[in-house]
Amino acid sequence: MPPAPSRVTGAPPEVTVLGSVLLSASRSPWLRQAVTSVPATRGVVDRFVAGEDRADAVRAVADLVERGLTVTVDHLGEDTTDAATAGAVRAAYVDALAAFAEAGIAKSVEVSVKLSAVGQALAADGAAVSLENARAICDAASAVGTTVTFDMEDHTTVDKTLAVVHELRRDFPWVGCVLQSMLRRTEGDCHDLAGPGSRVRLVKGAYREPASVAFQDTTDVDRAYVRCLKILMAGQGYPMVASHDPRLVAIAAHLAERAGRGRDDFEFQLLYGVRPDEQRRLADDGYRVRVYVPYGTDWYGYFMRRLAERPANVVFLLRALAGRG
Repeated sequence: MPPAPSRVTGAPPEVTVLGSVLLSASRSPWLRQAVTSVPATRGVVDRFVAGEDRADAVRAVADLVERGLTVTVDHLGEDTTDAATAGAVRAAYVDALAAFAEAGIAKSVEVSVKLSAVGQALAADGAAVSLENARAICDAASAVGTTVTFDMEDHTTVDKTLAVVHELRRDFPWVGCVLQSMLRRTEGDCHDLAGPGSRVRLVKGAYREPASVAFQDTTDVDRAYVRCLKILMAGQGYPMVASHDPRLVAIAAHLAERAGRGRDDFEFQLLYGVRPDEQRRLADDGYRVRVYVPYGTDWYGYFMRRLAERPANVVFLLRALAGRG
């Protein structure tokens, strides 16, 4: 099977190949060890990750909130293979939510959770364990007056993730979920999730997927993104537009206006450390802007996917590694 293209709009072939290589590298235990063991890497990672502990996250989030932005926080980690680690991730989220409340910023900060980090991938009772841990995080969020959005991972997890989301919405109707336009099924999922009160974050997708389930060409992914946007904007839910592509941002604003949505009836979401000037511009124009802030020690997979989305960032990594001595 040919390598999946990177999500770099208009990328030349050599950049597309590099993006594919980086996506493969995000799953490589050997390369994980090589990259994470080099101290110089930390300086590059700091461009995209707020820090390794809760105090780092609180400082980064408080700064963004002070500048009029809202935030969603991701405690980094995925593919947890034991119940103790899954429980530790749950505790990290609960403690972080309490810390945001103590800092007086909880109502501007939600959390983003990968179900594989809280037990979905466990060989025994993964579904039950992840649901229990997810429910505990939702309880903690509800207690401090904020919300939770469940990230989507590779295509094999979509049905399991949506099942958890539907179950949690019985008690927490504000629970959000992520859909990826690169997956061929997503337009149907958008129709299913465009009902009243439904919070959906639409992303392009950052996982290496087979052609049987996912669009491989960047143009097709973008077109699917617009089709999904039309469904969500015309629906009765709350769309969360996660894109740094200026053209898609403009299209989203136009579709929202055409659907009669005010600027507080949807939001733009951008990654921490990526296009901060655009974050500020959109906020100054009166749009609700939420910054996706990751933190934690397990930053490798997230970091490599950010490099794959924009392989030009590899230059910064190579410079850091070259100067490590």
